[in-house]
Amino acid sequence: KVWQTACRPEDIPEAGDYIVYDICDDSVIVTRGSDGQIRAFHNFCTHRGTQLVQGKGNARQFVCPFHGWRFGNDGRNIKVIDRKDWGDCLKQEDVDLVPVQVGEWGGFVWINMDPGCQPLDAFLEPMKAMCDLFEFEKLRPAWYKSAVVDANWKTTLGAFTEFYHVQTTHSQMLTYTQDYSISRAMGRHGWISYTGSSGLPVGRSPRLPPKEQSDFREYLFEYAEQFKDYLQAMQTERAYNATQRLRTEVSADAAPEEVLGKWAQFIYEAAIESGAGWPENLTPEYVAASGFDWHVFPNTVFLHPAIEAVLWYRIVPYGDDHTKSIMDVWSLERFAPGTEPKVEREFYENWRDGDYPLIFAQDFENIPKVQRGMKSSAFKAGRPSPVQERAVSHFHRTLRRFIEDPHADDALAPEPLVELPAETV
Repeated sequence: KVWQTACRPEDIPEAGDYIVYDICDDSVIVTRGSDGQIRAFHNFCTHRGTQLVQGKGNARQFVCPFHGWRFGNDGRNIKVIDRKDWGDCLKQEDVDLVPVQVGEWGGFVWINMDPGCQPLDAFLEPMKAMCDLFEFEKLRPAWYKSAVVDANWKTTLGAFTEFYHVQTTHSQMLTYTQDYSISRAMGRHGWISYTGSSGLPVGRSPRLPPKEQSDFREYLFEYAEQFKDYLQAMQTERAYNATQRLRTEVSADAAPEEVLGKWAQFIYEAAIESGAGWPENLTPEYVAASGFDWHVFPNTVFLHPAIEAVLWYRIVPYGDDHTKSIMDVWSLERFAPGTEPKVEREFYENWRDGDYPLIFAQDFENIPKVQRGMKSSAFKAGRPSPVQERAVSHFHRTLRRFIEDPHADDALAPEPLVELPAETV
């Protein structure tokens, strides 16, 4: 009864292409019709419930493997074997595939199994209005990995909806990251960012002993190197190369504002020169207001500070096993038309087999420990930070409210920023 990402449009580029999205006991076929339109249907034959297809493929018709009933990729039943047996009992709407609501935003196909659901655009607000101008639909995967995590999907999700853990889990980042973060509830969704006016955390963490650093460029060099080595995402290769221009085109004693401005200019110029383009209507104010990280209720997260390179997560239950989940990770980039790599999903039952970058490995190590610890008979409740982990507590509050009444008007107004303690600003 909630909107969730099922696939990307390029997963089904041709007429007849389909891909199956499984979520708990439900299975949904997402397919592109001969008219080019994307549709979605429940993945069962309307005769006796047999699943029609698995995985992905191309089919002009969906044929039930049990009794041979046939369906067009528009969902219409076109063949019932020995239909005369039913006389006048079978109505067309009874034998057609059961449709699923479908929409597109941000370069993903979203589905909702509730026929009376709120429209996708309305569901996504206010996030949609705060992120539309980034043109995520023009990004394409640089890589796509999925792994089984030994934790409930909500536990896994919680590791990626706050930055409070950076100072311990990813402590190698503190030499170039001013890591103190802020978080807000935004309608159903969660917004996470940093306290700087740019929304970027570049600079030495205040948690570390002070260090004389007159050359602000060094933070950006380390930022670029560590993202290249330890994340392998949220930075295009051309952006990495553009960062190196700071060495020769910006003086070592330049003010931080000048360095950041030139850095942004060089990355923009590299994108334009490559033919990848750049979002036309972005302003510094819009970028800062949009934050760093969004949790889109219930199970989608994306990080977008690089504008042209976005990390997108989807966390789903592992079948009916409540102690495991599947985490999908797309590293998305803006490519010049025709230069997009052909990317296939890599799936790993054990994330250690997936050659994940260090930052992911650090998170994956922690998440099962959270799951095991919460199962202790003495554990009663968590105590999320009301400043840095507000998106975490807001998610659980929203989930409970949604379970109680999925059709309630839950378009909550964005919260004001939580007042920060003076010593942290």
